Amino acid sequence: MKTISLLVAASVLLAPLPLLAGPGGEQGQARKELRAGNVRSLREIEQRVLPSMPGAQYLGPEYDPAAMAYRLKFIRDGRVIFIDIDARTGEVMRQSR
Repeated sequence: MKTISLLVAASVLLAPLPLLAGPGGEQGQARKELRAGNVRSLREIEQRVLPSMPGAQYLGPEYDPAAMAYRLKFIRDGRVIFIDIDARTGEVMRQSR
């Protein structure tokens, strides 16, 4: 009985993981677009943007396949800063402050 309870609990906790880690997720879509030559690499985008953010801690990227845009997240002096980058051109579209 205890084994069944653990299996049920594990299946409930792990059920959403395929949605996040599957090949259709943000990362998989970004790789697909990169291979097709439609977007610039995240590494290239980071090399252009990170030097423009002195004193900020880089928290990581997100990719929006619908907008074909990267969102880089930073924190400086307790404030979160988002920089949205056009993944096709590498140009900054907007920056929150």
